[in-house]
Amino acid sequence: MSSVDILILSNGPGEITTWVRPVVKALREKLGNDREQVRISVVLSPCPNASGKEAAIALSYPEVDRVQSAEYFWQFLLWGKTWENWDWRSQGVVVFLGGDQFFPVVIGKKLGYRTVVYAEWEARWHNLIDRFGVMKPQVAAKVSPKYVDKFTVVGDLMLSAESSTPQSPVPSPQSPIIGILPGSKAAKLSQGVPLTLAIAEYIHSKIPQTKFVIPVAPTLDLQTLASFADSQKNPFVETFGFSSASLIVAEESHQRSIMKTSNGLVVELCQENPAYEILSQCSICLTTVGANTAELGALGVPMIVLLPTQQLDAMRSWDGLPGLLANLPGVGSTFAKIINWLFLRRKGLLAWPNIWAQEEIVPELVGKLQPQEVGEMVVDYLHHPEKLEDIRAKLRLVRGEGGAAEKLANLVEEELTIQNSKFKIRALKTFCLRHATRTDGDLNSD
Repeated sequence: MSSVDILILSNGPGEITTWVRPVVKALREKLGNDREQVRISVVLSPCPNASGKEAAIALSYPEVDRVQSAEYFWQFLLWGKTWENWDWRSQGVVVFLGGDQFFPVVIGKKLGYRTVVYAEWEARWHNLIDRFGVMKPQVAAKVSPKYVDKFTVVGDLMLSAESSTPQSPVPSPQSPIIGILPGSKAAKLSQGVPLTLAIAEYIHSKIPQTKFVIPVAPTLDLQTLASFADSQKNPFVETFGFSSASLIVAEESHQRSIMKTSNGLVVELCQENPAYEILSQCSICLTTVGANTAELGALGVPMIVLLPTQQLDAMRSWDGLPGLLANLPGVGSTFAKIINWLFLRRKGLLAWPNIWAQEEIVPELVGKLQPQEVGEMVVDYLHHPEKLEDIRAKLRLVRGEGGAAEKLANLVEEELTIQNSKFKIRALKTFCLRHATRTDGDLNSD
């Protein structure tokens, strides 16, 4: 096979950590580490939930050779040129892992590359995309028969992110560890941090040997996280009856930084990414909605999903038009209240494990949550480990098969083979045409 380029199109923080990371790893395992033969590039498109650190995270993956941030995306889409004027090899594949499915259509055409789209819930542009790797058979159920051959069920990429992690051991009841995942964006952190820390204080008062850890999102720095536990910087701190917490940065590289509350509770801050090792040791986790529920579900870790609504206008992290309206200057607060009120009236299952199972196997608590009530629920779980084991068993049952990243890498390899074959045929036809032209010229000269 000739030297090729693989271009990954992605956007948000969830896609970068749970889709891109396992796929680029699988691609390297499948196609090798020779950068002269296979080069992997990542181009990001704008995302309303982006933190601005997505490019740095993608570039930190050893499998990736180069990354372009979202701010330069439109000029690349329109004109086909990157900010650093990257060169492109004659053969390659565009792999869609987040954004708008029309993007690979345009970019694949400009570069002359084959296109592979990962479709989680919906597949579009069937006639213009070469291959689709879909999460479930239902995604391809309504496809026209003439495009069915383009579709392959690969499974859920969110499971691939944890497929190499061992099954979580049952934590020791003598020293339970509780994981706290309040989110990564301000819209969730403003309520999530003080609420979960207040819950942790209540649990600690009932079971003093309990330990707490926050796996810090890679897009979030410690100072920003700690600011949401400061009553001087976050007005929602007092809403949950929480006092405050201060950040103590570790002086040694082998130590973890901590947040210490005014009541003396110590919460470790884990900055390893991914944090699967520490999460697998947790008895239970307190989390918000999002990709983290899929990660915990795939690890088989029990969780309680929290969506506090003490301030309806505080939730402004919606995707698409609702997110844009909720964040408009001046009128955004009004739009946020209306959008969130409508959401609460119509909400279905929120956590990924529950969506997979189509039933609530992990608790989803939505409303004006009180730390003591949630804390008492956690205490009850810790006093009745059989309830936690029942949740673990159900999570293992619904997590499904892994290997989506490997199957998607297979599709990319197949498309590279097809393109290479067509490239050789074109080259052979060109050679034959030129040879025939020279022969005719020689005969005419005679």
